[in-house]
Amino acid sequence: MIKLFSLKQQAKAGTNPQSTKKTSAAYLRVQKDIAELNLPKTCQLEFTDPDDLLNFRLIICPDEGFYRNGKFAFSFKVGPGYPHDAPKVKCETQVYHPNIDLEGNVCLNILREDWKPVLTINSIIYGLQFLFLEPNPDDPLNKDAAEVLRQNRRLFEQNVAKSMRGGYVGSTYFERCLK
Repeated sequence: MIKLFSLKQQAKAGTNPQSTKKTSAAYLRVQKDIAELNLPKTCQLEFTDPDDLLNFRLIICPDEGFYRNGKFAFSFKVGPGYPHDAPKVKCETQVYHPNIDLEGNVCLNILREDWKPVLTINSIIYGLQFLFLEPNPDDPLNKDAAEVLRQNRRLFEQNVAKSMRGGYVGSTYFERCLK
């Protein structure tokens, strides 16, 4: 873990070449959020660049519900306005889901109108995990999946299983995402 105090000392002494980036409010807040993370066993964070805490991936592997045994990756991009602005979150795994469209956009209220600076990365992770446990057909991005979930829960479950095994649902092909 990066020590907050030592970062501040380095910034004052001018010994840190990335001191502007690392002492920004967004960076310090993300650092705090990550230090206080309480990840469920079904989630894992990946940092491609350990010096860049503002860009990372979240892997969710649900152990129950329609999406159990799947593996879903999300990219997080935290902007300079964080915590006043929500991070940009995209689903990298194409998934048949009412709240995630085929381009990876995620419909989660705390990433939009209900975002507040008191919310954390942990809040978003739990929100994303909840979408896999309880898909919400009443606030859809993928209207077709939402309609199937509302009209025929059994068919929705079959479509999710077919998409996760790798196959077509309608005219859309889904890559295998079972772990």
